[in-house]
Amino acid sequence: MFTNKAKILSLTVLSSSLLLAGCGLFGTEKIQKIDPPKSVSVEENAADKDTSAKQKKEENSIMTELYLIDKNGYVVPQTFNLPKTKSVAKQALEYLVVNGPVEEMLPNDFRAVIPEGTELSVDIDKDNGVATVNFSNEFKNYQPEDEMKILQSVTWTLTQFDGVEKVKLKMNGHDLTEMPVNGTPISENLSRETGINFDTEDVVDISNTKPLTVYYIGGEEGSYYYVPVTRRVNLNEKDPIVAAVNELINGPSDNSNLVTGFMPDAKLLEAPKYKDGTVTLNFNKNIYGSSEENVISQNVLESLVLSLTEQEGVEKVAIQVDGKAELKNDQGKKLTEPVTRPEKVNTGSF
Repeated sequence: MFTNKAKILSLTVLSSSLLLAGCGLFGTEKIQKIDPPKSVSVEENAADKDTSAKQKKEENSIMTELYLIDKNGYVVPQTFNLPKTKSVAKQALEYLVVNGPVEEMLPNDFRAVIPEGTELSVDIDKDNGVATVNFSNEFKNYQPEDEMKILQSVTWTLTQFDGVEKVKLKMNGHDLTEMPVNGTPISENLSRETGINFDTEDVVDISNTKPLTVYYIGGEEGSYYYVPVTRRVNLNEKDPIVAAVNELINGPSDNSNLVTGFMPDAKLLEAPKYKDGTVTLNFNKNIYGSSEENVISQNVLESLVLSLTEQEGVEKVAIQVDGKAELKNDQGKKLTEPVTRPEKVNTGSF
């Protein structure tokens, strides 16, 4: 069940969408007698060709996250198979350009973020972990309300690549210290720590808080997706893992279009345990979200893993309930090992 304080979305409906599967079938008609061996041979040959074509396509492509804008204005990762190239970072940004090559691939209600006609280059200094982007003059042709979204999209798209920790922006060869339309300051250390999709609605004193990014659920039935949101948590909260879990349980702001898959009465029974990159969390039974024992929904699991692996040093998440680890997800898969972050986010609807 998704919850957002007063908002509740049926988990049963969502869980059913997690089980979506597709298959191709050959139609047949009994018009004339068909020699069975030949029929099987034709089908096998067709299947072999399909498999070969799929393998060839995969060999010539690379899975890439593009941070696009959804209909509610959130900057959301969507994963695409892009042509294999040596300049993966440059190609990723080129696919963010309005009316560029991404247009025919865009999911419903999503749009590109970089102004139409913008040309760009990307130089990566792996020694310092900095990607420097140089935009053409067309980069300044955007609506003021998109300014922060563009900054976030470029930063999060580039920092998916190995060796890129920070981003530096230029336009026509000149350093950008602020965005060209609304003058938003550009940090010298532009990175994921800068945040994304800021939610400060419930914050009274921002100076007494620190940023923390968690993943909520956006979209609608048949096309749900995970959305990274940066919230402000109290400086007194010493454990960022506990803070992230609490933000997931509490859910997004009331006016948000997002939801959480957690029940509001789920809670940790003890402090998280951390060892060699693995965090172990011990929840009460309300983490299940349904009457079925030992079953944790996949959306809860993935929200946790995505949120916690954004934190430095966290690579895997193990979950217990009342101290026991005999769990399975709602697809029937036993969770015998700690769960790692998926290689890419939002690879398909769920």
